[in-house]
Amino acid sequence: MASLTSLAIAATLSLGLALPAAASGWAGLFDVESRAATLKTDAYRDIRALCLAVAIDPAWTKLKPIRRLATTEGYGSDTSAEDFSWAVMVLSGRALAGDADARRRLSDLLDQWAAAGAFTETEEINDAYYALKRQLLPLSVAYAILEPGLDAERSGRLRSWIDGLVRKIDHTFDGDVDQNNHRVLADSVLAVWGAETGDKAMMEKGLARYETVLDETRSDGTLALEARRGARALWYQRQTLSSLTVMAETARGHGWDFYSQTSPEGRSYATLLGALLNGISSPILVAVYAAENHIPGPEKDFRQLELGFLETRGHGRHYMGWAEAAILSGHGLAFDRLKGLFARQVVARRPLIDEFIGGNSTCFWGQP
Repeated sequence: MASLTSLAIAATLSLGLALPAAASGWAGLFDVESRAATLKTDAYRDIRALCLAVAIDPAWTKLKPIRRLATTEGYGSDTSAEDFSWAVMVLSGRALAGDADARRRLSDLLDQWAAAGAFTETEEINDAYYALKRQLLPLSVAYAILEPGLDAERSGRLRSWIDGLVRKIDHTFDGDVDQNNHRVLADSVLAVWGAETGDKAMMEKGLARYETVLDETRSDGTLALEARRGARALWYQRQTLSSLTVMAETARGHGWDFYSQTSPEGRSYATLLGALLNGISSPILVAVYAAENHIPGPEKDFRQLELGFLETRGHGRHYMGWAEAAILSGHGLAFDRLKGLFARQVVARRPLIDEFIGGNSTCFWGQP
């Protein structure tokens, strides 16, 4: 099935068919026009309120453009642009829900940072590039929301800026980061931006990673490069699923069902999802691989699994945002289990806002 899906994509592209959605759906992460219209309906009044739940911070107008993201000491990556990405994600959700002031502020903020060449001097090292990758899905989504109302000059300036940054992260470092969640995140960005801008080769390259991940998935649903990460083994399993969800939603806009795609060995999104859910329910299942304790993060005891992704983080993000999309389009036992987890432990923490899914996922996919 995986090879058949790849062949379908390749055939579409080789025929020179346009990527922007026509009969099949949309170009990008989700259908901006359709979702904006849905949010105006009475049935989605509560979801619209969640798009507007986070207030605009006047301090965002004073954020200084950051030209260079850099490597950091020890575990983690450069967080200097965290306030900027938060502003972009909050304003994008509000703009999608019809907040004209948020739309204006978002447009002005992006234009200011584009004019200043923000992030263009990012240090060419893997953890600095990882920090850059985290900025790019929110920027891509923000551009898709803003673009219909932009004048040609501003639209061109923003598009050129984001395009240059996306092409910058399509970079190899000759190490595990070219295969693990870092690369899967990069390829999710390529898929979305390529689809959004009609760059067929870029979108195809990004979506191809989906098949690669399925081919690398073990029979129990784990990934060798992520399951060894000690206390953060499930953390990175979840992060990979987030990026695969971005790819699946982008593909869905063109009529391709990646959620049902399987590798020749029968591995699928559901296989990976099942491994995450099994690990959450029975942490002992994770120990056999997590004991390797490879770059585990702050917690050094591999038996103390980091499940903070089930809570809203101190900086406002919630790393289960991808579940808003997955529970809508996936079918079968693993997805039913995800729906149960979502209802028990996640839904009460809406809105779910996260860079890895492009912003306020409750606003993009949430159901009443």
